[in-house]
Amino acid sequence: MTQPTAAVRDRVLSLPPTELPAYVYDLAALRAHAATVRDALPERVELYYAAKANPEPEILTALGPFVDGYEVASGGELAHVAKAVAGRPLAFGGPGKTPDEITAALEQGVERFHVESEHELRMLAGLARRVAPGRRVAVLPRVNLPVADGSLANSSLAMGGRPTPFGMDPARAEPVIRQLADGAFPELELRGIHAHLASGLEAAEQVAVAGTVVSWATDLGVRLGEVNVGGGMHVDYGDPERRFDWAAYGTGLARLVERHPRLTLRIEPGRALTAYCGWYATEVLDVKHSHGEEFTVVRGGTHHLRTPATKGHDQPCSVLPVDAWPHPWPRPAAVGERLTLAGQLCTPKDVLARRVPAAGLRAGDRVAFALAGAYAWNISHHDFLMHPRPGFHFLDADAIV
Repeated sequence: MTQPTAAVRDRVLSLPPTELPAYVYDLAALRAHAATVRDALPERVELYYAAKANPEPEILTALGPFVDGYEVASGGELAHVAKAVAGRPLAFGGPGKTPDEITAALEQGVERFHVESEHELRMLAGLARRVAPGRRVAVLPRVNLPVADGSLANSSLAMGGRPTPFGMDPARAEPVIRQLADGAFPELELRGIHAHLASGLEAAEQVAVAGTVVSWATDLGVRLGEVNVGGGMHVDYGDPERRFDWAAYGTGLARLVERHPRLTLRIEPGRALTAYCGWYATEVLDVKHSHGEEFTVVRGGTHHLRTPATKGHDQPCSVLPVDAWPHPWPRPAAVGERLTLAGQLCTPKDVLARRVPAAGLRAGDRVAFALAGAYAWNISHHDFLMHPRPGFHFLDADAIV
C-alpha cells in the first residue's frame, strides 16, 4: 500500500526531526501477508525466504512461522541468518562460492547446496570429504534453462533463459546430474534441480516457468525428490495496490504437483514477501523552483533507499502533514500540484520520485516512501557523503522493538 499503516503513521509523526530519516517496519502487517501467502500454497510446495531481500533479524524472525527455511547467497549471509534464526533449515546458493564459504556452510550443517558449476561441484565434493566425512551432502544443480514460450518476456531481471553467469547450461548440467545419480560423487546426494530464471513475473508466467522446469527435470529419467523454481514474484512500484496473485499461483502449482505426486516443489520469494511491510520515512527540508518545475529536498536520499535509482522507477510515497513550524524564518511551501522529491546528495541521480501529486507540501512535513521493506537499505551506498545513517523501528501489535 502507498499509505502507511496506522502504527507506522503514528510512529513517523512522533519522531523528532533529528531521528529522521528512519526505516519503519510493521511486523504485524508482515506476518499477515506471509500468512496469506502460506495459505495460498498447496502441500508439497515449500517456502524458503530469500534473505538477500531484507536480512534484518526482526524480519527473519517474524517470517519464521510461515517459512520452511531460508536461502542465503554468501558466507556473510550464512553466518548472519544462522545466528538470527538458529536451527532453521538453510539453502546455500549464489555464484562464486569460495572454499572458505563452503567449508563454513558444511560446518554449519547447511541443508542444501545450490551448485552453480562443474568446478563448484568438484570443490564441494572435495571439501565435504574433508570437513563432513561420513555425511552425504544434499545438492541441487542450478540449471540455466531456455524458455521458448515467451514466459520470461516481461521479466524485470533475467538470470536465465539466455547467456548469463548463473547456473549451468543444460547441455553441461545433464551429464553432471547423471554422474551424481550414478554415485560418481559419493560425498554428495542428488536431491533435485534448481532453476531461478527471472524476477518480476506475474502469477501465470511464474506457473508457466515452473511447468517448464519440472518438465525438464522429470524428462531426465533420474529420480529426483525436489525441484526449486526460485522466486521473482512481481512487485509493482507503479501501482503498489496491485499485488502478485498468490491464489492463482497456488492453484497453478497445485495442478503441477498433482501431476507429479512424488515431487516436492520449492519457491524462494524475497521482495514479494517483505517489500510491503517497510517504509522509509523522512522530512522535507526545502521546496525550490527551477525552470518551471518544483523540487523538494528531503533528509536522506538514494544512499539510504537506492531502489528507485537502480530500477528506474518513482518510489510510491505519501505525505504526512506537520502543522508545527518551530523556526523564526519563513516556511517554504509548494505552489504547484506536482513536485519531484530529491535527496541530499550532490548528484542529479539522487531522485526518489518524480512529479508527485503533493499540492501544498511544506518544509517540515513528513514523507513516507512505501514498498521499502526489500532491497532498500541493504543494497544502498551508505557512506557516500557520510550523512548520518537512518534509524530502524520494528513495530508490532504487542510490542515495539
